[in-house]
Amino acid sequence: MKILLIGKNGQLGQEIDKQSVEKGHEVHSFSREELNITDSEKVKSKIESIAPDAVINASAFHNVPVCEEQPDQAFLINATALAPIAQVCSEKNIMFVTYSTDYVFDGLKGTPYVEEDKPSPVQMYGISKAAGEYVSLAYSKTSIVIRSSGVYGGKYGSRSKKGNFVLGILEQAKTEDSIEVAKEQFVNPTYAPDLAKATLELLEHRNINGIYHLANEGYCSWAEFAQEIIKDKGLPTKIIPVDRKGIAGSLSRPFFSALRNTKAEKLGVKLPTWQDGLRRYIAYLN
Repeated sequence: MKILLIGKNGQLGQEIDKQSVEKGHEVHSFSREELNITDSEKVKSKIESIAPDAVINASAFHNVPVCEEQPDQAFLINATALAPIAQVCSEKNIMFVTYSTDYVFDGLKGTPYVEEDKPSPVQMYGISKAAGEYVSLAYSKTSIVIRSSGVYGGKYGSRSKKGNFVLGILEQAKTEDSIEVAKEQFVNPTYAPDLAKATLELLEHRNINGIYHLANEGYCSWAEFAQEIIKDKGLPTKIIPVDRKGIAGSLSRPFFSALRNTKAEKLGVKLPTWQDGLRRYIAYLN
């Protein structure tokens, strides 16, 4: 398969790039500096010259607090910029893969969300990503929107977030005897290599489109995730679960936004448990 990858330097993009090469795919990968998703003419030109079988967009504006401060930029990168890419992919019958988030939901359902559940985001990040889903699917019959949850990976995590949740807990544990972590928000922490592997497996099923959930199996609170990080690393730091009422600063976050992978599983695409993913990440960091 010939793949054009946008956003090769992110936690997920790095893994898609690496695993695509390992699987024998021909990969044309670009960083944000080399190919900015907002430069629609340049992106379209690359698609036309490379003529890939699939375009994978692993770029995103996903710093949740900054999305509140810069809604125009959030909508430009997470939604508006996807329209011309989806359109040219549709015209040329190229699969267009882009990623969305559990934050398109309000978290009030109380059980894991399936692909058919209706989005109801509660903050600008989720709103912009929900808009991106609609744009991608409206402009192309070949679009695949992959929702995931709590993605982490890489030695340094996300550049825009200056790390990730796991690295943040480990950094705090160097100087603090105890760390307070939210106990009321439930997610599927998802290891980037597992998400990349599942994405490439999904692409082996040609002529699919629509929304798919790909997240590590099972779910937990952020506090439970932090406790597992400390345990796997063998640290003495104590995690103190606290109820923050779904509020982080001035932001609302969904209480229970875990995802259930129903459509991909029917195709034989299934991710390991979140505990298994975390163990492998800790081993990688060691």
